[in-house]
Amino acid sequence: MNKRLRKILKKQGGRDAGGTISVRHQGGGSKRYLRVIDWKRDKFAVPGRVVCLEFDPNRSAQIALVQYLDGDQRYILAPVDLKVGDQIISGEKAEIKVGNTLPLGKIPLGLPIHCLEIRPGKGAQLVRGAGGAAFIMAKENGLVTIKLPSGEIKLFPEKALATIGQLGNLEWKNRFLGKAGRKIRLGIRPSVRGVAMNPHSHPHGGGDGRSGIGMPSPLSPWGKKTLGFKTRNHKKYSNKLIIGRS
Repeated sequence: MNKRLRKILKKQGGRDAGGTISVRHQGGGSKRYLRVIDWKRDKFAVPGRVVCLEFDPNRSAQIALVQYLDGDQRYILAPVDLKVGDQIISGEKAEIKVGNTLPLGKIPLGLPIHCLEIRPGKGAQLVRGAGGAAFIMAKENGLVTIKLPSGEIKLFPEKALATIGQLGNLEWKNRFLGKAGRKIRLGIRPSVRGVAMNPHSHPHGGGDGRSGIGMPSPLSPWGKKTLGFKTRNHKKYSNKLIIGRS
């Protein structure tokens, strides 16, 4: 592990600046180091060699340590079939090969891609989880149509960068934690059913013996509907780039 590329991850415990719990079911957890990932892949035309593949406790995908020709070392997310000793490179003239990063306009249709930029130069924001892969469907008028792992079909600028290949660690979603203690070490605190609480703590609470939710729609602890209730801000700037969902 490169010590210059890691730092101790400060625990938040789901609390905000005032010390109040703002995100439930978080807390505890083992001490972790945060690996600094190269999301921008901006060492253009400088070849790098994969030194080793590592486990990162902060994410589902594995990471790879890359040493570039100028001596610089950086972490990237490891796609399927990337091996120790492989050479990778970023740039418009890069070879169409797993691990290489190119603008979307230079990547052929149908290839799996990951670490996708929304805006050119901002760094990878989409398709960063284990087993994730998006696919290029079409190119027209400076825009690239991409199908995301969620099934959403969206337009991206052709100058936005993406890395070729599907992310590894495909079996991550099938993992079995096995016991409560392992969840605690991951920083996940217990979740309690609303019907098991008292009515002061949850709208579903109270009553004698076992009971249902007792109302037409389930509610959150704050009284908001949880079935059919829209939570997304529909004024989001990128909505106009969404073509459809499957």
